[in-house]
Amino acid sequence: MLVNGLKNTLAVIDSFTELTGRMIAWLTLVMVLMTFVIVLLRYGFNLGWVAMQESVLYFHGIVFMLGAAYTLKADGHVRVDIFYQRFSAKNKALVNLFGGIFLLLPVVVFIFYISLDYVVISWQIMEKSSEAGGLPLVYLNKSLLLLLPVTLLLQGLAEIIRNLLFLIAGNGSGNKAEQSTAGDLL
Repeated sequence: MLVNGLKNTLAVIDSFTELTGRMIAWLTLVMVLMTFVIVLLRYGFNLGWVAMQESVLYFHGIVFMLGAAYTLKADGHVRVDIFYQRFSAKNKALVNLFGGIFLLLPVVVFIFYISLDYVVISWQIMEKSSEAGGLPLVYLNKSLLLLLPVTLLLQGLAEIIRNLLFLIAGNGSGNKAEQSTAGDLL
């Protein structure tokens, strides 16, 4: 019963992260095209808009802040794995489990806590760009500081659940695909 609940929770979080990751991936294309248009307008036609330039910065923020959870799901974060690469599947799952519990979760809770007042104040004053012609949405951009830890917390919980299910199943070679398969066998 508990295992089924964990598997369902894992599936929901992974689906949410996958969906947001795919949507955010398209923003990189939009960002590249907008950058091309900005450069073309500036150097080809001697035209420029601050709001357009700031929107590219906003897209950067969205891609990196909200893409972090998707990167965690895809196991794409940089790690120094001198010892980890030689660990057995069970030891990798233990490292991932304890790393998630004792490192990732406290860090994301701390990031949320220290960012909360900063974002709330920005919303209270409806903070706008300090540049003439800039975007009047700085408070929305700063909200990414809260969305980053929320999405990372969700995916961190999914990773903890995935590794816990793998340890319960007790087989596989330790990569995420096989850990997920081992969790599906429960």
